[in-house]
Amino acid sequence: MGVLMMMRGVSVARAIRVVLLCVSVLWVVPKECACRRNYSRNSSSSSLSPTLSPRPSSVNVGALFTYDSFIGKAAKPAIKAAMDDVNADQTVLKGVKLNIVFQDSNCSGFIGTMGALQLMETKVVAAIGPQSSGIAHMIAYVANELHVPLLSFGATDPTLSSLQYPYFLRTTQNDYFQMHAIADFVSYSGWRQVIAIFVDDECGRNGISVLGDVLAKKRSRISYKAAITPGADSTFIEDLLVSVNLMASRVFVVHVNPDSGLNVFRVAKSLGMMGSGYVWIATDWLPTAMDSMVPVDSDAMDLLQGVVAFRHYTYESSVKRQFMARWKNLNPNDGFNSYAMYAYDSVWLVARALDVFFRENNKITFSNDPNLHKINGSAIQLSALSVFNEGETFMKIILGMNHTGVTGSIKFDSDRNRVNPAYEVLNLVGTGPRRVGYWSNHSGLSIVPPEKLNSKPPNTSTANQHLYGILWPGEVTKPPRGWVFPNNGKPLRIAVPNRVSYTDYVSKDKNPPGVRGYCIDVFEAAIALLPYPVPRTYLLYGDGKRNPSYDNLVNEVVADKYDVAVGDITIVTNRTRYVDFTQPFIESGLVVVAPVKEAKSSPWSFLKPFTIEMWAVTGAFFLFVGAMVWILEHRFNEEFRGPPRRQLITIFWFSFSTMFFSHRENTVSSLGRLVLIIWLFVVLIINSSYTASLTSILTVRQLTSRIEGIDSLVTSNEPIGVQDGTFARNYMVNELNIAPSRIVPLKDEEQYLSALQRGPRNGGVAAIVDELPYIEVLLTNSNCKFRTVGQEFTRTGWGFAFQRDSPLAVDMSTAILQLSEEGELEKIHRKWLNYKHECSMQISNSEDSQLSLKSFWGLFLICGITCFMALTVFFWRVFWQYQRLLPENADEERAGEVSEPSSRSGRGLRAPSFKELIKVVDKKEAEIKEMLKQKSNKKLKATQSAAGSSQSEREIPQIDKSSTI
Repeated sequence: MGVLMMMRGVSVARAIRVVLLCVSVLWVVPKECACRRNYSRNSSSSSLSPTLSPRPSSVNVGALFTYDSFIGKAAKPAIKAAMDDVNADQTVLKGVKLNIVFQDSNCSGFIGTMGALQLMETKVVAAIGPQSSGIAHMIAYVANELHVPLLSFGATDPTLSSLQYPYFLRTTQNDYFQMHAIADFVSYSGWRQVIAIFVDDECGRNGISVLGDVLAKKRSRISYKAAITPGADSTFIEDLLVSVNLMASRVFVVHVNPDSGLNVFRVAKSLGMMGSGYVWIATDWLPTAMDSMVPVDSDAMDLLQGVVAFRHYTYESSVKRQFMARWKNLNPNDGFNSYAMYAYDSVWLVARALDVFFRENNKITFSNDPNLHKINGSAIQLSALSVFNEGETFMKIILGMNHTGVTGSIKFDSDRNRVNPAYEVLNLVGTGPRRVGYWSNHSGLSIVPPEKLNSKPPNTSTANQHLYGILWPGEVTKPPRGWVFPNNGKPLRIAVPNRVSYTDYVSKDKNPPGVRGYCIDVFEAAIALLPYPVPRTYLLYGDGKRNPSYDNLVNEVVADKYDVAVGDITIVTNRTRYVDFTQPFIESGLVVVAPVKEAKSSPWSFLKPFTIEMWAVTGAFFLFVGAMVWILEHRFNEEFRGPPRRQLITIFWFSFSTMFFSHRENTVSSLGRLVLIIWLFVVLIINSSYTASLTSILTVRQLTSRIEGIDSLVTSNEPIGVQDGTFARNYMVNELNIAPSRIVPLKDEEQYLSALQRGPRNGGVAAIVDELPYIEVLLTNSNCKFRTVGQEFTRTGWGFAFQRDSPLAVDMSTAILQLSEEGELEKIHRKWLNYKHECSMQISNSEDSQLSLKSFWGLFLICGITCFMALTVFFWRVFWQYQRLLPENADEERAGEVSEPSSRSGRGLRAPSFKELIKVVDKKEAEIKEMLKQKSNKKLKATQSAAGSSQSEREIPQIDKSSTI
């Protein structure tokens, strides 16, 4: 049928001629890549005057696409409407008629190439189309050879790059951005694997390739690529869908042609793949097909319930609304889709670029291509093909255009892509699509139109991604899990380490399923919580003579020999780079086990409760508080006065007697009592703590070891035992830089105990480094002859190792958390690890049990602040008294000079000095008060004497007056 369609309307002779012409062109195109152009451009009859450069009366522009297709049916009336609008607008080309020359590519790359050559014969300055990426790849070579810009409104293949095709320009959106939108949606929904169903052509393959790259950056992947042959029938599609339905992923990305893509959903519906649990994501082909149906096919909508699709988003504007209102008159029989607007804008882009081209005084000229003349053949007339001499200039003008069309801003970036790409996210429910959000490369997924976000700073963070609720297939509102256990008859391959030691954790069993232990019970309990069945088989790993290497076991999972490794597998950094671990089901970490002996009693044990710093600060505070109380009581209390020797003895005696609350001196002053109360509270706390600590030291059995922890073990040169097959050896060699010759691998518990008992001098080891769960069993079975020393120096846990990006790992982690919350993990732990002889895990370190200053610095701080405040109040009072004892003026000084000898003690206070201040401090409080009283009396007498003198002076004039009378 395809051959008959291509030969329709032409004779056999003409068909042969066309075939020869195509072969010759394909021969010329590769030659362009291999040799340099070296030809002169002879002006044709259409050349204009080089001085005046008048505008031509008309300009030819080609249009090449498939008429009988969803895109072509919308593009043809849109292009005609754009041509009429341009010719009607005299402000654009100013009298130059735009003439569109149409060619039908008929969905064929061969006919499309022939059509392109026929367009070039009409001396077109640009070609609009094609809609197919495959045809675009072919005719882009023709455009390169003849320098004719090729503007495609439908070719979305990301590999149509400007480097390979300098004369190709995409006026629609690049599928590169659509695949980013789909990847963001997959990541937003939390899916890790998708199955890509695509048509096996340039657009399909290259688009899915980009999707795979983008998903990989988000730690997701395409688990299977299902290619559909172009033009495949329903039988082929059914076989393909049956095969993908046997796989784990239930997220399908469909990237096919709009004219035949609905067949995929018809077959999927018949196979029961449009129900609950499935996810179908369609690219822009599906909205294009649905928008083109007038009216919308109800049967098609029944097929598509719950499908999510992406559609080109064009900004809302008055120009767009006016164009859509005209559409019923332009094409009443077909629906309106976005490609009609892109085609319409492509014509206007050429027209506006031509206007700029003419205004810059450019002219349109064509010349012959000497490469074509080198091909001899009587039946092929290649001389009709001419090179557009100003094609490069015209292409630069088109790339620099910046105006607004019905699709929004028409502007191109450095990669020749439309700026601000955006898509609508549609959910097909009911009788039509429902918009649930938008995607743009500026803000990612959003419920706000992109044009409102473009003015804000870019923000594609995970927290900023939002969509409205989606109704999934099967009328489910909760997002599907996106995968099921593969229904292909292959059970889950579970690798279990065949251990020879610590078999309570995992070991071989004669009964089904062939393994047993704590780890197996945890795994089975978690599997039982999954909402779907998991067929599985356990496979032992190891020879049973020694513990297998767990690193090698993980590597076997990476190599796809096993699906998961179940057992006592430690989660370490190196392993997480290659496999996915579940949530840890038991805590673990490396500890040091060493022989211990009972500590000998020391005659200086009474000093052990406190550290040296604590003893020093406590003693200093005893003296400090004693001095403070002496200062505060010295002026009030006779017991704190006397000769200097007696006072110094009083300070020391009072200081340390408060330790036993046996001080005989009474405090009189209020400030002294305040300080003493606070200090006695501090002493009470210190005494109680000391007593408790000393009691513990003298009564509790003390164990000691010459190995204090991992630090002392590293600095020594003694051998260290490790369990065979675990990560402990690599950790000590790589992280702690311990020489490999010092590390002794031990097979089982018997070798552990024997090596520790012999010691390093008798062929044993100084200590053993192993994980905490193993050590708990070892110490119990050794009747507590050994102890852990130091602290646990790594923090990790045990988990189940799945293959990278396995969705089962996430569900198993959730199940393990549920087991922990419900207490089931603890029940399993008691079942397998219920120790009969429990003993203290760690020896008590005397230094660690000592009371240090950091436990009491708050008490000392309170006491110190109280002393400081009391001392401040005391000296303020002394200074105030000292100021009152100073002479106030010269009269008082003169009065003091004629005063009686009993007041001589106050003469020393006339001139202020530090010596006199010290005298005031040393005096009793009663003496100071007496001095202040005397000074007050003197001041009163002086005031009365001055008043008497004034009265006498007033009486003398009266006596004189009466004598005169």
